[in-house]
Amino acid sequence: MTAPFKAFEQDELLQKFTSGYAEFLRRPGMSLGIDTLPVGGTDHQHPHSADEVYVVLKGRGALRVRDERIPVGPGSIVSVDHGEDHGFVDIAEDLQILVVFAPAEDPDDV
Repeated sequence: MTAPFKAFEQDELLQKFTSGYAEFLRRPGMSLGIDTLPVGGTDHQHPHSADEVYVVLKGRGALRVRDERIPVGPGSIVSVDHGEDHGFVDIAEDLQILVVFAPAEDPDDV
């Protein structure tokens, strides 16, 4: 019988996923991944069909949603509604972000 849960350690995830986006959990109602963006990097996101929550684990920058810029750093939590134009900008320190899609979505799908 398969366990009805999955458990992860943040430090292990951050060491394992060091570049781009990598999903580590998928359930019918949600998916979770780590997104890593370097200083001065470009975030090539597009509007998604799922709602998203970003939890900044490390680094500093800003999240642009439409024409607004929200400063983010460790501990910042930002929700973005599905269909909204958004992306990380002004990345001053390498960002590592926990990304929650609800329902589950592949961020590369348009």
